Amino acid sequence: MRISVIGGGYVGLVSAVCFAELGHSVDLVEIDRAKCDAINAGHPPIYENGLEELLSAHAGKNLHAYVEYDHIKYSDIIFICVGTPQGPDGHPDLSNIISSSESIGRALRDTDDTRYHVVVVKSTVPPGTTEKQVIPSVLRQSGKKNDKIGFAVNPEFLREGMAVWDFMNPDRIVIGCRENRVGDLVEAAYSGIKAPVIRTGIAAAEMIKYASNAFLATKISYANEIGNICKKLGIDVYEVMRAVGRDSRIGPAFLNAGTGFGGSCLPKDVSALIALAEDLGENPVLLKSVMHINKLQPLRLIDLLIKRVGDLDGKKISVLGLSFKENTDDVRESRSVVVIKELISRGARVSAYDPRANQSMKRILPEVDYCSSASESLTDADACLVMTEWPEFAHLDKEFDLMKSRVIIEGRRILSCKDREGICW
Repeated sequence: MRISVIGGGYVGLVSAVCFAELGHSVDLVEIDRAKCDAINAGHPPIYENGLEELLSAHAGKNLHAYVEYDHIKYSDIIFICVGTPQGPDGHPDLSNIISSSESIGRALRDTDDTRYHVVVVKSTVPPGTTEKQVIPSVLRQSGKKNDKIGFAVNPEFLREGMAVWDFMNPDRIVIGCRENRVGDLVEAAYSGIKAPVIRTGIAAAEMIKYASNAFLATKISYANEIGNICKKLGIDVYEVMRAVGRDSRIGPAFLNAGTGFGGSCLPKDVSALIALAEDLGENPVLLKSVMHINKLQPLRLIDLLIKRVGDLDGKKISVLGLSFKENTDDVRESRSVVVIKELISRGARVSAYDPRANQSMKRILPEVDYCSSASESLTDADACLVMTEWPEFAHLDKEFDLMKSRVIIEGRRILSCKDREGICW
């Protein structure tokens, strides 16, 4: 099968290399020429566990990247994987979706009418977007009727750091469409992957992605709120959640208390769902509380820090971990951003280290002293905040002796050394 993927970001690039791994011929459209050239050279412009190996195996063979849309006219399926960043009012910015839909339509304008194409929205979009925006844009620009172009929604459920694994080993494959012919073609693209396939309507598939991420975010904020209570009672919240998660109705995932959720999906998607609900005249009290808890949670680290070392003005604070989670260089909505900005506003000098995300964070916070190792960051520090669960942090111990005093506060439970204190345990 010949597949086109529009967008070379996390979702698009991972999807492209995984479809190539499944044996398809893949054309990837990435309008950033530098990224496009890197992809064709087998060098992913992002860090994602296992991605470079797969890209190296397929780039220049059954996977090619282009800055134009010309080649998509030969594709059976065209996946839209462009970004939908959060706008200032909480609504997602759909300009990339509309632009790519129009470009797809123009590229399909002069194709042979005997060829059938399916356009699939994999980007996260509010319910109604495909039917109200994507389908009209593609058909209008192509000049074709919808008997020549089919449409579907196929949401992604990829965890950054585990995206390649998640693509090849999904919990489920959701396909929203109007016609069996369309659904069958999309399902065939995943041939070789063993997972239940769920067929729904188009808008329902769009909603499934939002509902899933909102529930995961709710579990995290719930665990953090319980953790805050446990902290004051002297109870280890991890002992509590270990037992709570054994309940089959609840499950153990996303119950690790800490500084809250970040990344490119959960904050954006919960905000979008809140905005959608308010547009419909609903007041999503639970979802607003989830976001409120998440906003305040990382600042508890600052409160603990001040209790331990006093006024932060002029103090050197080591921050270990900058990415929003381990095994990625993504710092979007990272809790480290919130904490570092607060430290700087209080006059602290920040020395930071992350195995992958130094450069990503430097573009946001250039005033931080970025270090090449944990030891360098810790040397002569008045205190240390551990923000990300990088495996290499798990065995740190004697490195903390490089500090002026061993004041170590964890935002994520990863350390095994003595003298550490958790944000909510």
